[in-house]
Parts: sequence; structure tokens; C-alpha cells
Amino acid sequence: MQGLTPDDVRILVDEHDLRAVADLRTQVEVDLEGPGPLTREPRVTVEHLSLFAEAGEHTDVVAAEEDGPVVLPWQKRDEGDRRSAVDVYLRYLDDRPDSVLAALRLIANTDGATIVHCAAGKDRTGVVTALALAEVGVDRSAIVDDYVATGERMQQLLDRLKASPTYSADVQRVPDEQHLPRRQTMEGFLARLDELHGGTANWLRKHGWTDADDAALRTALLPE
Repeated sequence: MQGLTPDDVRILVDEHDLRAVADLRTQVEVDLEGPGPLTREPRVTVEHLSLFAEAGEHTDVVAAEEDGPVVLPWQKRDEGDRRSAVDVYLRYLDDRPDSVLAALRLIANTDGATIVHCAAGKDRTGVVTALALAEVGVDRSAIVDDYVATGERMQQLLDRLKASPTYSADVQRVPDEQHLPRRQTMEGFLARLDELHGGTANWLRKHGWTDADDAALRTALLPE
């Protein structure tokens, strides 16, 4: 979103009725990459809702030293940490249920379209989008198809991230094909959500989601 041109903004706001943005990036990412021109659009509400845990005096992530390099959340890993993508997705729910519910409520209560985004629009965005679709009863295979469809634009996304000092080192650490969204990842995440919490609806309600929230989300997402 930080790379939108003035024409892009007008298309989103005037033609697609964009009225809200759920920015799932950390504050460090926002500071390094910029909040984007939509923050200057009076008809659009932008909420920063990181899916990483907060730490110390800084939101989401702390630099190793006050004058040292900025450390992004996913860079603070031990050599022995080899969590799967499913584990990472479940960690979002453990660390930031407040942000997940806030993003879903933003979608539900916005009079117009809502954009949900992170850096590549695959992992953090994929989780929030999957929960929204699952809550309103979309078939699981369609949810997985929607997640996998990000791969159709993955090369363009990777090219953009490689050009950014914020992301380039992490993106280029593994071959491009390893960044592709895989069916088994989203299938595994939803299956584990069933096993651990009894499904999306139960997890949401454990964290304060209400029947009124559900009704508003259905009105926002489902055609009449």
C-alpha cells in the first residue's frame, strides 16, 4: 500500500468504495517502509494491527541495541527454531488475538470495502482472510483456493520485496519457490484450529467475538 500512486488511490476510493485498511505490519515495518498515501485520504480509516507480540518500549519488536540494527520479529530466531508455517500461523492467534478480532470487526463494520494487507499479502493476510471466510461459512476448499491464488502474483511480490532493504535479505535467504503458498499449509492450519479450539467460530468467541459481530461480518461479506 505504501507504493500506491495518486491514480491508484482514486481508483480504490472512488471506484471500489474503499473505506478502511487493516495494516498487519509491525510498527517497525511501517516506520521503515512508510505508512502509505491512504493515511492521507480523509474517507479511509487505517488501523495498524500487528500480528506479532509487542515487546519493550517499542511496538512489536525491539532493536538489538539502541543504536544497533533494527530487528524484525521473524529475525529473532534461534538456530534450532524450525517451526512450520502452520505453527507460525497459530502463533499469530496466540500472540495477537486482539489484532485478529479488530481486523475482522473493521471488515464487518465498515460501510464500504476494506483492504487487509501485510508485506506480501500471503501469511498474516492469509490467516485473517481465512478466518473471515470461515466465520461466514465459506467452504473450506474455497478458502484454501483463495490462499493458494496468491501464488499467481508471487513473483511480482518477491521482486518488490527484494528491492526493499527492509525485506530483501530475508526474502533471498531461500529460493523463490519456497515462498509460494501451499495448499497443505492452509489445510493444516484450519485442521489444527479445529483440533485445538474446535474451529474458527469457537476460537473467536473465546476471545470476545459476539453474535452481533458475526451478523455484521456476514452482512459485509455475503451477497444478498
